[in-house]
Amino acid sequence: MTEPWVALEPGADPVERVRELRRAHETFTAIGTVARRVRPVVADSWRRSALAGVGPDGTAPVELADGDLGSYRAEHPLARVMPLVRELMGPFAADGEHLLAVCDAQGRLLWVEGHPATRRRADSMNFVPGARWAESAVGTNAPGTAVAVDRPVQVFAAEHFVRQVQPWTCAAAPVHDPRTGRVLGALDITGGDRLAHPHSLGFVQAVARAAESQLALLAPVEDVADTLRLTALGRDEARLLVGGRSVRLSRRHSEILVLLARHPEGLTGDELLCALYEDESVTPVTLRAELARLRRILGPGLLASRPYRLTAAVESDAGVVERRLASGAVAEAAAAYRGPLLPGSQAPAVARLRRRLADGLRSALIARRDPDLLADWVHTPWGEDDIDVWRALTVVRPTAAARARLEDLEAELAAPAGWERPRPH
Repeated sequence: MTEPWVALEPGADPVERVRELRRAHETFTAIGTVARRVRPVVADSWRRSALAGVGPDGTAPVELADGDLGSYRAEHPLARVMPLVRELMGPFAADGEHLLAVCDAQGRLLWVEGHPATRRRADSMNFVPGARWAESAVGTNAPGTAVAVDRPVQVFAAEHFVRQVQPWTCAAAPVHDPRTGRVLGALDITGGDRLAHPHSLGFVQAVARAAESQLALLAPVEDVADTLRLTALGRDEARLLVGGRSVRLSRRHSEILVLLARHPEGLTGDELLCALYEDESVTPVTLRAELARLRRILGPGLLASRPYRLTAAVESDAGVVERRLASGAVAEAAAAYRGPLLPGSQAPAVARLRRRLADGLRSALIARRDPDLLADWVHTPWGEDDIDVWRALTVVRPTAAARARLEDLEAELAAPAGWERPRPH
């Protein structure tokens, strides 16, 4: 298949494909092996779903209702683009007897609209506003998987993990904050087998990009002009919004800005040298050359010297996580954490900040004992081998899959160097 995110190859027989997928799904739920014909994005999602303790006969939980749902929707950033989403997707949904849906970054459905008869059918599987459709709650599905992998994705028929969702086909694309790059949620189109076409995925992706453009236009001008916005979580090369421009920084410039954002009072040249370089032979001339290049990127007046400091306020995604943790808003901190801080950086001070932020968040998650938050953490690339969080999860949600994963990790921890755990045949 040339496009892994599209459900059907050109010319494929959808009826035969459904039969293949149902057999593959039954095999996976029975013995845990995935047939080769299952797309990698779906196979990976099935494995995450099983590890999260999702059963094939489960149902999406409704987490927000009535007044709570209304107030949450009203304050959500995607509320500002709902008129545009309805204008672009509404006619397509109504004419094709489909549904348009919008979820938040945690996979909770905020809006579900479209053909009345299709909505009534969807109600029976809790595809309703306020229901949590994250992978960790209801398994493989387009909005939940799009948020999980941060990619547009199509899910066809028995690719869905939960059996009652398998008569449906859906396509979804994530929507990002144009200033910070963080995922705000996803747009989804849900209906029958006719949606198993590349055009439906391209359509929903185009609407998501239009929504991001609209959000950028709606951003307050003074907010963009007066504040530098730095996105460095889960990225080796940070993104900076400065003067209305979005700039992708080099790794070294990313490290410098992370440190200067952390120290608004400024850092001397010697302090920056120690913070950035393990090699003591690096000279001040090397650092001054990097700072000169960075000053040209930032523009006039934004990088002062003696000490080196930024002259404008900096809003960083790492700082948002720190503030939310400090205030006790653990779920909100976890939602804002998009991965380790500059994960490829070996700068000593950046490595310390990265460890401190990750350890603070994971400790707060363990103390909170919320099974959904713990499950979300261990089903990320940075948390999948976190034995302490797996231990906490098996206490509050002791599924067979979670216990098996914990046993594997404990066996690896106890094994001598070079030993590999035998794989079952």
